[in-house]
Amino acid sequence: MISAVSSVALGVTLRRLYFIRFAFALLWAALVFTAGSAAGPLQTVLLVLYPLVDAGAVLMQIRSEGDSRGPRPAEQINVILSTLAAIALAWASTVSTPAVLLAWGAWAIVSGLTQLVAAIIRRKSHGQVPLMISGGISILAGGAFAAQGLQGGGTVAGVGGYAVLGGIFFLIAAIRLSISLKKVSA
Repeated sequence: MISAVSSVALGVTLRRLYFIRFAFALLWAALVFTAGSAAGPLQTVLLVLYPLVDAGAVLMQIRSEGDSRGPRPAEQINVILSTLAAIALAWASTVSTPAVLLAWGAWAIVSGLTQLVAAIIRRKSHGQVPLMISGGISILAGGAFAAQGLQGGGTVAGVGGYAVLGGIFFLIAAIRLSISLKKVSA
């Protein structure tokens, strides 16, 4: 069982991580929107960077929780799948926009599923409901991206909107954690 002190420390760490993920998502989306639909090295770098940052953030979260939280297979699977998604997106960006959308969609589905499961497991840590909703939306959005890719259409700029929405949910989770932490310290 986690002590109140370590629970507060974990909350502070998660809050900071969620604020960072929000800021990164907005910056990344702005770069995607600025780059437009022009395929090229910048687009490839941006496409690869997003899942790698996701994997890194989840690793930081796992490490901040320490061994006291027990095994976290959903998060560990997320790290592996996000790394594989980065590789798939690097390849897909050299093939076509539909290939990118299909790869992004597949990643969004499995990433959303692991986020949903992890948030449900961690629900007592507060601030997790927005992440549960975000995980569910990610699954649906991933299906839409994959469908666009399979139909041979779409634009990569749509993933920027996906990132903004995900970032907003991280912001909401960070704010909810802030409120919970103030209640604990009061």
